[in-house]
Amino acid sequence: MDAYDNVVTKLDVREFASKSVPANVKLKVLEAAQMTGSGMNVQHWKFILVQDRKNLRKLAEDSTSGKWVERADFAVIVLTNPKYGFHLIDAGRVAQNMQTVAWNYEVASCVFTGVNREALRKGFKIPRDLIPSIIVGFGYPSRKLIGRKSRKPLTELVSLESYGEPLNPLLAGV
Repeated sequence: MDAYDNVVTKLDVREFASKSVPANVKLKVLEAAQMTGSGMNVQHWKFILVQDRKNLRKLAEDSTSGKWVERADFAVIVLTNPKYGFHLIDAGRVAQNMQTVAWNYEVASCVFTGVNREALRKGFKIPRDLIPSIIVGFGYPSRKLIGRKSRKPLTELVSLESYGEPLNPLLAGV
């Protein structure tokens, strides 16, 4: 899939089919995480692949905003080192790359950050120097996804040269 089409068609999905994602696609998703750029190239992150049903249930139980992950085919817990001021930016970059690659294989996904950190730390043996920054659940969507995202127009979001300056002169040249 074209990169632009991938970005503009990818939707957040929390309802998954029972169809399993092949191992080679899971590896591509993990390789996308591995290959993501990081602040100062420190690559401080670690990843926990969760695919066993009982562990997906545990992940859902430890969540305050991702109960739906129990129905995902697999999830990735992104751990980052908070000693780096940019660690949450790096977590977001990793999640976006994993989701984009997954979508290329028609695998849907969604993220959540609301977790009981201590329960998650204990249940998944997370070391004290790392925190669970973001969790991404993946699976084939339960229904066919069609349509386009509902987004504000660029003219409401983008200023030309300085804040509040209309983008219209730029659009006239396109």
